Amino acid sequence: MKTRNLGALKVSELGFGCMNLVTNYGPPVPIDDAIQVIRAAHSNGVTFFDTAEVYGPYMSETIVGGALEPFRNDVKIATKFGFDLTGNGGLNSRPDHIKRMVDGCLKRLRTDRIDLFYQHRVDPNVPIEDVAGAVKELIENGKVLHFGLSEAGPSTIRKAHAVQPVAALQTEYSLINRDPEENGLLDTCEELGIGFVPWGPIGMGYLTQRLDAQTTLDPKSDLRAGFERFRPDSITANRPFVDRISELAQRKGATTAQLSLAWLLAQKPFIVPIPGTGKFKHLQENIESTKLVLTTEDVKEIACALSGFKVHGGRMNEQQMKLVEQ
Repeated sequence: MKTRNLGALKVSELGFGCMNLVTNYGPPVPIDDAIQVIRAAHSNGVTFFDTAEVYGPYMSETIVGGALEPFRNDVKIATKFGFDLTGNGGLNSRPDHIKRMVDGCLKRLRTDRIDLFYQHRVDPNVPIEDVAGAVKELIENGKVLHFGLSEAGPSTIRKAHAVQPVAALQTEYSLINRDPEENGLLDTCEELGIGFVPWGPIGMGYLTQRLDAQTTLDPKSDLRAGFERFRPDSITANRPFVDRISELAQRKGATTAQLSLAWLLAQKPFIVPIPGTGKFKHLQENIESTKLVLTTEDVKEIACALSGFKVHGGRMNEQQMKLVEQ
C-alpha cells in the first residue's frame, strides 16, 4: 500500500478505524475477532490505526494495544483525549487532566509512545493554546510524537498550530457529507500543511448499499438510530443518491464503498480515510479501493452526476453536534 503524510507523520494511505469494534455502531465485535481483523489489516499493508480512550470506554485501546504489540514498530497508533471518564462526565481538556490520563492510554496500548494524540472535541472551557502547550510538553517528554485535533474549526486549528504544529485534523467527510469543502477545513489544512483524516468515509455505512427503509438500528447499541439521516424516511429519500453512486461504481468495476473511498483519496494527497469494520470481507473490500485510482475527469464526472441530488438528514443528532465546533 502507498503511503501519505499527515504533517510529518508517514502512514498508509488507508487507515483503520477501531471505534466500531467495541461501540457506537452496533454490538461489540468478539474480542478475538477484533484482534484478528486488526492484524489482517496490518498484514494487508495498513500501518495507521485510530482509537480513543472513550471508545468502550478504554476497551478499544486495550484491544488495539494487544493486537498490535507484536509489530508495534511497524505501525502508527492514534488515540484521543478530551472526555472526562472519571464520573463527572462531559469534556475535560485541562492540561493536568491530559498529562494524568496519557499514562493510562500508554498502558492500554502497550507502548511507550503515542504516534498521534488528538484532542477528541474542542473544550470551550480551556484555551486551545493551553491544550497545545500540554501536548507539546508530552512530545518533549517522548510520550507523544504528533498532535492532532478532531472536529475543530479553522480558527482553533490556527491557534493550536501556532503553539504546537498540528499533524492532522479529523472530521466526518464523505460523498454524503461534504461540509469540509464549504467550512474552510480542507483549505486550512492545505495552507498549513496539516493532514486530513476523514472518519465515516463510507457515510457511517450509508454508502454500502446495505441500508433500506426496513433496516432496524438498536438505539441501545447504535448511535445512528438517533441520527436524522438514518431514519426510514431519510433512507428512502436518499436512495436515488446512493443508487447513482452505485451506478458510477459499477462502471468502474467497483462497489459503492470502494468508489467512496477512492473518491476521498482523489480529493487531496494529504487525505487518509479510516474506514472501520469487524468483518474480513469488508476489510478486503476497503483495501481493494486503493487500487481504484480516479482521474481528474472521473472526479468531475462524479461531481456532475451527483450535483442534482439533495442529501436528506443532518450529520448527527443535536447532542452530538453540540460538541462539533462550527
